[in-house]
Amino acid sequence: MSPIISVSNLVKRYGDFTAVKGISFDVHQGEIFGLLGPNGAGKTTTLEIIETLREKTSGSIIVDGMDLDKSPNDIKLIIGVQLQSAGYYPNLNLRQLIALFAGLYNQEVDAMKLLDLVNLRDKAHAKYKSLSGGQKQRFSIATTLINDPKIIFLDEPTTGLDPQARRNLWELIRQVRERKTTVVLTTHYMDEAEELCDRVAIVDSGEIISIDTPAGLIDKLLASGFKRTKETKAANLEDVFINLTGKEYRDE
Repeated sequence: MSPIISVSNLVKRYGDFTAVKGISFDVHQGEIFGLLGPNGAGKTTTLEIIETLREKTSGSIIVDGMDLDKSPNDIKLIIGVQLQSAGYYPNLNLRQLIALFAGLYNQEVDAMKLLDLVNLRDKAHAKYKSLSGGQKQRFSIATTLINDPKIIFLDEPTTGLDPQARRNLWELIRQVRERKTTVVLTTHYMDEAEELCDRVAIVDSGEIISIDTPAGLIDKLLASGFKRTKETKAANLEDVFINLTGKEYRDE
């Protein structure tokens, strides 16, 4: 099966600075693919180029069989991109915002069904600015699904969320994948990448330094003789927190 995203020798320069240095990778249809790396590694720049939001310097990108150089507008129709808070009109409620974005895509969308998916039906008449952090992130993911995309891009979707909201967002991302939607995400939380991603690419200084399944990368490290200085247990403190306080949404 051909990859749904194929990136080959991608380069992005800003004057004398090269932010992306010949990156190549494929994303398979229906997988959750993580692009991981420290701040300034080039991962967000890479995503923005694939999303048609930023021009590349050189290299090639094919998305669902379409060349980014030749068919950027067609690619926009099959992807969903997570917006930051500045992307929402402050005086519209959630239902109105969905209707607005649906109109931009020329799509018929059942706003309440979409809000049900992200557990926000009771907030249909609330304005975006009144939502909690977890609610904002769930609504942001809902907006990526308005055009029924084949691929969605999530840039650090759980940053700043409490443990319940983070775990609930993980479940939402899995539900999105069950719709046969390919998910490409960035995160600084390695436990999140290990839990969600089928494969990850680790980027540093504009280059991919490793790409594999999370389990495969861990096995390679262990095979090199690596040992933790502290013995790990079958659960961590976040598991304790969730077990004691519950998994339900905490939106107040």
